[in-house]
Amino acid sequence: MKSTTGKFGKTPHQPSLWTRADALKVHADDPTTTQPLVSANFPVLSDEVFIWDTMPLRDIDGNITSVDGWSVIFTLTADRHPNDPQYLDQNGNYDVIRDWNDRHGRAKMYYWFSRTGKDWKLGGRVMAEGVSPTVREWAGTPILLNEQGEVDLYYTAVTPGATIVKVRGRVVTTEHGVSLVGFEKVKPLFEADGKMYQTEAQNAFWGFRDPWPFRDPKDGKLYMLFEGNVAGERGSHKVGKAEIGDVPPGYEDVGNSRFQTACVGIAVARDEDGDDWEMLPPLLTAVGVNDQTERPHFVFQDGKYYLFTISHTFTYADGVTGPDGVYGFVADSLFGPYVPLNGSGLVLGNPSSQPFQTYSHCVMPNGLVTSFIDSVPTDNTGTQIRIGGTEAPTVGIKIKGQQTFVVAEYDYGYIPPMLDVTLK
Repeated sequence: MKSTTGKFGKTPHQPSLWTRADALKVHADDPTTTQPLVSANFPVLSDEVFIWDTMPLRDIDGNITSVDGWSVIFTLTADRHPNDPQYLDQNGNYDVIRDWNDRHGRAKMYYWFSRTGKDWKLGGRVMAEGVSPTVREWAGTPILLNEQGEVDLYYTAVTPGATIVKVRGRVVTTEHGVSLVGFEKVKPLFEADGKMYQTEAQNAFWGFRDPWPFRDPKDGKLYMLFEGNVAGERGSHKVGKAEIGDVPPGYEDVGNSRFQTACVGIAVARDEDGDDWEMLPPLLTAVGVNDQTERPHFVFQDGKYYLFTISHTFTYADGVTGPDGVYGFVADSLFGPYVPLNGSGLVLGNPSSQPFQTYSHCVMPNGLVTSFIDSVPTDNTGTQIRIGGTEAPTVGIKIKGQQTFVVAEYDYGYIPPMLDVTLK
């Protein structure tokens, strides 16, 4: 992809490549990069709703923030339907697997609050019904703006289309809990352009979502990461020598990997309020390797840029594979070049004995990693599973240069604040 010229002049980067050679180094069950087993006896946050992608309230620098001593998280949420005839099997029993698998079509943004950074209490919907312009409210990022409690929620408005949007509201606290007010006017920001980022017209299986705004600690500008796919008609992409990388003899055949075109996108704000954005070429592409680089986010540490993203086994291309989990890359500057952490990119994957136990990991600046429980086997054969739809145990990792190490495991849904803001 060539650099382009926009309001800020010639963009300063070429995308870094996650190559097939890098991906060949991915190995499941390395204890330093594998999430500990989740017990089938896990507690459930709520019997009334499923939750999955978790978005802790944070400041623009990425610090997890509490307000007046209250921690707040936002989650993608859907009602459970144990009594709905649509989700009863032929014996009248609740088919929780089918209900869980249908959740994306009715995803809404909810919030929870806690005094302890766990033991979350349900606050309710963030936006009233009808406020969001599309059927589905998909993941994004809530940013605490100031000591007045104003919050910008960036998220993805989906179906029809997919648009990066924001809505502003305010967090209000009492000694008994937290409420969210406002969040009444959704502002569209940008959509895929078909030139740098693939559109639905180019690929019915496209992805364009998961905004994560941040302020670059070095240049001070406001940017946003998001998930995308490299522009172009589906099947038209070339997996050349650069995308293949330095592979051993016998691994030159890329099969049908031209259909995997994931990228981590970036945009820069034209204003200080984050209302006007210009898309830039991707920071990282995975053409020929993987088709999803979801929920991209940064940890800034030791003057380096640690870029994390989540991906699935089923979205890998022909000839390469890896576990569901979080993958990471590191660079000395925002626009790279990025190299894969641990040589492969894998930072924290599910164990092969429980390949779907957790997903949607978020790496926080304190080294804690939160995720949700998807499904856990309840027998030795793996044919019987228990659906999660709740918070997973938090994992601690240590980031050291170009390597990461699993070093700790904490309670379910443990998301402690890094700083507390007292409202004025």
